[in-house]
This record gives sequence, structure tokens and C-alpha cells, in this order.
Amino acid sequence: MAPLRRRRHSKPDRLVTRRTARWLDSRLGAAKFARSALGKVFPDHWSFLIGELALYSFVVLLATGVYLTFFFSPSQEEVIYTGSYEPLQGVEMTEAYRSALDLSFDVRAGLVMRQIHHWAALLFLAAIVVHLMRVFFTGAFRRPRELNWMIGVTLLILGIFNGFAGYSLLDDQLSGTGLRIAYSIALSIPVAGTWVASLLFGGEFPGPDIISRLYVIHILLAPAAIIALLGAHLGLVVRQKHTQFGGGERREDNVVGERVWPSFAFKSIGLMLITAAVLSAMGGLAQINPVWLYGPFDPAEVSAASQPDWYMGWLDGALRVWPAWEIRAFGFEVPAPFFPAVLLAGLTFAALFAWPFLEARRTGDRAEHHLLDRPRDRPVRTALGVATLAFYTVLTLSASTDVTATTFGLSVNAVLWAFRILCLVAPPVAGWIAYRLCRDLVDREVARGETVPKPVPPPRRTRDRPRPDPRPTPAD
Repeated sequence: MAPLRRRRHSKPDRLVTRRTARWLDSRLGAAKFARSALGKVFPDHWSFLIGELALYSFVVLLATGVYLTFFFSPSQEEVIYTGSYEPLQGVEMTEAYRSALDLSFDVRAGLVMRQIHHWAALLFLAAIVVHLMRVFFTGAFRRPRELNWMIGVTLLILGIFNGFAGYSLLDDQLSGTGLRIAYSIALSIPVAGTWVASLLFGGEFPGPDIISRLYVIHILLAPAAIIALLGAHLGLVVRQKHTQFGGGERREDNVVGERVWPSFAFKSIGLMLITAAVLSAMGGLAQINPVWLYGPFDPAEVSAASQPDWYMGWLDGALRVWPAWEIRAFGFEVPAPFFPAVLLAGLTFAALFAWPFLEARRTGDRAEHHLLDRPRDRPVRTALGVATLAFYTVLTLSASTDVTATTFGLSVNAVLWAFRILCLVAPPVAGWIAYRLCRDLVDREVARGETVPKPVPPPRRTRDRPRPDPRPTPAD
């Protein structure tokens, strides 16, 4: 038997391939861009992979969402269920809920896709929150990255809204309770409340059009906006060199780490595969959102222990702990839900958008920064961030007042008042503790002579003063 020989491409084949590549490159300029992009250097610190985790969770969301779209019917038409889930056979429900049941019991791999999709949504938002925390506590939002910070905050808002729209589509009793709360929040907006509620629901609650409108938002408008903002976010990261922690050879004018190709690319691909594998395992082994147990939505009923996903828990908790205060003046009424659900949320996200400019104004630091801060070196910023996290953690836990009272045999009013007090006490206490820890850590480093010198930002360019040479002089 003759030995196998490697097949060699003929010379004409190679010439055609090269000519085709040159023709495309002459019109697209892809080779120069590819060399530049693949030659970029990324820091090798683990915390920079949190943003990658959010990106790959979104990729899993898109893949599973496309699969679910083929089988879900966003219709509020009333039908009689005749599927394979016996406890609900013969029950009247909407077509949306029936298709959700069919996805869970009659469509091959439908249930595991539903659960992967749901877990991926939770991980996507968790990764965005942790990524924003990393950016905040290390000062990565400073000039010239203010725009990227605002894009990240917008992505968080879009992710929260799209997640709420997604689990509201199924029209089960739990999601219907959430829509009832959303309708009340929309109505609480002064002057424009009735218009906003009518725009979303198509009329009085439950509204004939809410499922179809949420469906368009969930599969088209919000994902398109998220994809566009993610592209802009990554483009700005490439355009503005990556931030990095100080120390060693790392300076303001360089980036020390791994090149995109091949080191960082293979590490990133590995993270993508691990993310998909873990989400798939969770979708197959960990039950989430069993809509068949909740039953179809009935506006006349409210199920006990109704709680939203974690990223909406703070809003539910704020509605629970806020007192029943209302304002009536000049013929208008501002009901109680407006203050915790609209005003508080609006002020929170407005402060996040404005924070880079507020800090620059307070500190007078408007120079460019490419080296990150250690949280201990910025005790005021760290204390404010910890206090804010403590406040919203208490609000999130407040969404379980009824469950907590039932589980431990306590009075619901006592639990409610305990969370109200914690909302006022926990943030300043947590902020003070964080501030003292930062100061003590820095003082110990000073006493031991282990301080890391703070990087001196280069002066801003002016028309008559060029940027000085960043290389150290012999005197340095």
C-alpha cells in the first residue's frame, strides 16, 4: 500500500487565493486593521475578564433567545390548554402562557433552553453590576473614559428593563403580579402617567396589547440597542488604550500584558466556552421560573410570596419600605409609588451618569488617567460606593419581608420596620467602616515604608506647550 502523501495546492490555486485576498484588502483595508487589532496589548489581571463574562453571557442569551422565538407565541388570545401537563388540562389561559407550557413540556430541549436563557440573563446583569463596581472603585471612569462609563450605565438600564420584559412575556401569575406593579408605577408619574401606562399596556390593566408590545421590545428594540452600545463600548476600549494597575513597568504611557493574538484570544475563547458550559449545566440541573406551578395570570388573584428576579428586588423592596406618603397640590396628586420607584431610581441613575464629572469638579483633577487607583487610596470614593451598595442591598433584602416573617414566625410589621431602620442606619455605618479601613491600610503601609507611589498624570497638551518626554531623566 502506497504511503499517504500530503496534498499540495497547485500554483494557480495559490495565485487565485492571493489575488482574491489582495483585491479584498485593497477595498476594505482589512489587513492593516487586523494587524493593529491583533497587536493590541491587554492587561492580564483577572478583574478585566468580568466584562468579557458579561459579553459571553449576552452571546448565550442571543443564541437561546433565537431558539425560543421559533416556538413562543406573544398573543393574549384566550385558549383552552390541551397539552401534556395534566394539572392544567382544560384550564383557560392565554396563547402566550400555553406556548410557554408547550416549550417546557412538548418542545424538544425547550425547557433547558428556557432555563439557560433565564440563568444567562441573571449572569449578564450580575456581570455588568460587578464590572461597573470595578470601574467605579478603581477610578477607570476618569478622563478620557467618561463616555464609556455612561455607555456602561445605559447598558445596565437596558439590561434591567429587557430582563423584566422577558419574564413578563409568559403571562403566568408571578409575571402578571409584576406587570400589575409596573402599571401602578407608570400611573404614579405626575401628568404623563396615564399616557405612559396607555402606551405600554394599550388601555387599563391588564391591557390588550402589553404582551405583544413587550415582545417587540424584548426581541428587537432592546437587543439592537444593547448590541450597538456593546460595539461602541468595545470600540472605545480599543481606541483608548486599556487601563491597568500601577507598579512594576506599568506607566501612564504604556500597557503591560498579553497581546490579543494569540494569548488573550485563546484565554477569552476559553472563558466563552466555560461560560456557555456552566450556563448549560445550570439550565439542565437547576430549576428556575417553573411557570407551570404558578398557573395562568388572573387579575383577581395575587399569589403569596411573589418576588422578582434579583435585579428588580431593590425596586420591590423600596416599594415595600416606603411609607404611604402622598402629595396633593394644584389639582394634581403624586401617589406613594412615585417616590421609591420613579424618583429614587431616577436620582440613582442620574448620579451614576454624572459621577465622573462630579468627582472631577470636586477634586479638580481633569487630567488623563490610564493607571487605576487602589480603592484604599481613595477612601472617600470607596466609602460612598460601599454606602450605596449597602443601601441597595438592604432594599433588595426588603423584597422578602413576607417570606422572612413567615419563615421565622415574626410579625410582618416588625420585619418591615426593621428594614426601614436598616435603610437609614446601614449605609452610613458601612461607609464609615470602609473609610476607616482604607485610612488604616494606608497608614500601615506608610509606617512600614511599603507605599506605592501615586502616578503623576502628564500635563494636558496646550497649543504652545507640547507634552514632555515621559522617559525618566538620570536625576529620577
